[in-house]
Amino acid sequence: MINVLVADNHPIIRTGLKMLFENSPDIQVIGSVTTGKELFDFVGRTHVDVVLSEIDLPELNGITALRTLKKEYNDVKVIMFSGHPEEIYAVSTIKAGASGYLTKTVSTQTIKDAIIKVYNGGIYISNELAQRLAFDERGNKPSKLYKKLSMREVEVLKLLSSGRKNKEIARELNINEKTVSTYKARLMKKLNVTNLVDLINQARHLELG
Repeated sequence: MINVLVADNHPIIRTGLKMLFENSPDIQVIGSVTTGKELFDFVGRTHVDVVLSEIDLPELNGITALRTLKKEYNDVKVIMFSGHPEEIYAVSTIKAGASGYLTKTVSTQTIKDAIIKVYNGGIYISNELAQRLAFDERGNKPSKLYKKLSMREVEVLKLLSSGRKNKEIARELNINEKTVSTYKARLMKKLNVTNLVDLINQARHLELG
């Protein structure tokens, strides 16, 4: 039996996933948490095989939680389960240590397939994204913007687009303000903009705002 922990601050998602696997012969939801801190408390006291985690967790966001989780509990597999665009986040989250990425529009069967695949040591991304990545690698069209940005850069860009100040971003991502400024400069260079307003407009174009 695969033990799954759901980390999401939306009650309907937590309840829905628990109901989904109630009668499953090989997957069981053993708990649900709403914050990054609760996630670590749970994993620290209970055996978890797979975590289904939203990116936007309160207190400790999902990406920061992912990085720390992989350092402290490397045997726990993590699937990011989010409403954010797959093109922007999937590759970067996997580079950060996730074993898969699911958007919240996927079918229940896809969720089951992804859990089983990562539990058995695989990496899960959608067939559509895999095809687009292969297409880009052959040089048949320009590289997607998501391939230019690191996961941390995506995090900073998303927080900037939501109106956060450097100090708030530094606190949320557990980095210093100077580092935030460095990321802003990198983002402006990579996205070919010269000011914060245009940078935020780019974020909204990418559906990050």
